[in-house]
Amino acid sequence: MSTDPDERKSIIESHLKGNTLRVYVYVVTHKKSGVREVQRALHFSSSSLAQYHISKLVDLGLLNENGGEYFAAEQVKVDVLKDFMKFGTFIVPRFVFYAVFFTIIASFLSFVVLFKQGVPSAPSIELWFMGLLIVACGLFWYEALRAWLKGPV
Repeated sequence: MSTDPDERKSIIESHLKGNTLRVYVYVVTHKKSGVREVQRALHFSSSSLAQYHISKLVDLGLLNENGGEYFAAEQVKVDVLKDFMKFGTFIVPRFVFYAVFFTIIASFLSFVVLFKQGVPSAPSIELWFMGLLIVACGLFWYEALRAWLKGPV
């Protein structure tokens, strides 16, 4: 394997696609996995197919083997994984965190404006700001769902 980090990254990006990417994401999220476990979880037709993809990942230096179980040696952020974060055993889009944040802020502002102050007769700056936050929430939730559906798993 080359010692140049940029060249190594381009080699990893060229190989980390399709089923190989699915295997990599599965092993990273499950800490360690065996060949049969990967085969069953990803619905591969045979264990040799799972072994092929695991061997590719070992050759790339992304997985290590210990007693028939494989675990992540290094976590990489290739194009598909750049918009995702590992949260426990899940890989979630970054937009989920933004959407949750803006939803909390919009809910709090809506509660304060509508229930504490009452609904004003004329549109006020608070209502415009609340509407803007609701639109931002909708956009972030849309992008989070879109990223989740086209995601690596």
